[in-house]
Amino acid sequence: MMKTPITVSVTGAAGNIGYALLFRIASGSMFGPEQPVNLRLIEIEPGMKALQGVIMELDDCAFPLLNDVVATSDLEEGFKGANWALLVGSVPRGPGMERGDLLKVNGGIFTGQGKAIAATAADDVRVLVVGNPCNTNALIAMNSAEGVPNDRFFAMTRLDENRAKSQLAAKGGVHNSDITNMCIWGNHSATQYPDYTNAKINGKPVTETITDTEWLQGEFISTVQQRGAAIIKARGASSAASAANGVVDTVRSLTNPTPEGDWTSIAVCSDGSYGIDAGLIASMPIRVDAEGNWDVVPGVELDAFSKEKLDATVQELRDEKAAVADLL
Repeated sequence: MMKTPITVSVTGAAGNIGYALLFRIASGSMFGPEQPVNLRLIEIEPGMKALQGVIMELDDCAFPLLNDVVATSDLEEGFKGANWALLVGSVPRGPGMERGDLLKVNGGIFTGQGKAIAATAADDVRVLVVGNPCNTNALIAMNSAEGVPNDRFFAMTRLDENRAKSQLAAKGGVHNSDITNMCIWGNHSATQYPDYTNAKINGKPVTETITDTEWLQGEFISTVQQRGAAIIKARGASSAASAANGVVDTVRSLTNPTPEGDWTSIAVCSDGSYGIDAGLIASMPIRVDAEGNWDVVPGVELDAFSKEKLDATVQELRDEKAAVADLL
């Protein structure tokens, strides 16, 4: 007996990340090999022709799990019945554009999306914001989605977590699957803090395997923070495939229980934990139970170095919130 299809809405569906993501969803990578999906693909009007080409490719894959595909530029139509809303599309930062300008431009987009989600999405909708600046875009969408609980909104820092694990594995001479308890704290930006102090290699503190503190506090952190820019410099385009993979990993982590003793990084609406202002969307260590309920992992110890890094990234989130205060 086939399961009832899950409806997944994706904005920016014809963009680079969307293109890398849709085939992963339709193939079963996100929700498993027995879960059919309906895709509701949302694009701005100029992107609709390209989106038709993407849908032609989805058709040509003949995915057994792909039940239905709808393409639209209408937000309420696009989010109709959505169990998951993956907000991938956003306006990228242009030449000479200040971060505050970027926040304002995207603010209008995510206000509209939040309202449309509240109006037409399924009662159990969950929203993952990928489009940058994703923390504050998620904050705007959350505050615009009247009636949708705050704990349904997430912003993606899993790509940063994956990057951090990869760097630690390479330095430590181990496989990335040997790295656990890696948390990205704060904002998905150049202020984010990949916390090596609580991470483990084969169940033991990272510092037992990697004794180069200078590298851990310097090059490791800056490499993770600047990885996106380094990929653009090398490839001439942004890290779309690894971002799409981060989306898949995030949703899988939110729909499956977290391995015992481990955690994952997701930006959620703060309840005041770790001194992060309640109401900010900040990345913290998250654990998910067998029913799909998530909680912030309590009692993670932060040393003076870590607290300083956390304070800096939380201050940036405060500044971003202040810049879009008229939209909240």
